[in-house]
Amino acid sequence: MSNHLALVLFTALATLVLAITAAAGAGYLSRRDGASYPAAIARAAAAVAATVMVTAAMVTAAVALAG
Repeated sequence: MSNHLALVLFTALATLVLAITAAAGAGYLSRRDGASYPAAIARAAAAVAATVMVTAAMVTAAVALAG
């Protein structure tokens, strides 16, 4: 396995862990706020999508700056 592939896999894994952590936090906090289970799941899904989108934007910017 090349170093480039290992770096891509590590970045994907780190993004997944960060997204799952953000989703768990968003779901927990929305349930504590009195939201229903479907609303809490929707907020958690939105947190996952936002985390992945921001990470993709940061990776894209880093690649563009690297040349």
